[in-house]
Amino acid sequence: MRDREREPDKDLSRRARRETADIPETAGAVDSEAERRRRRARFLRDLAEARALRDRVQPRRARTARLRHAMRMRTFRW
Repeated sequence: MRDREREPDKDLSRRARRETADIPETAGAVDSEAERRRRRARFLRDLAEARALRDRVQPRRARTARLRHAMRMRTFRW
């Protein structure tokens, strides 16, 4: 009875191997790179939105952060 339960998994793995065998690996790498860039862009948009929200909600803290950043930029040496 257990042997019958395992057989469908074997068939699925064989079928998956056959279907992916004809796809070149570089295509998968390009797709994953494009997907990674999409996820990164979405993350950066969300991060910018969160920072903007924080600046609106806590204006004093945002002003202090801006002044600190300006001071760091003034004292930075190229």
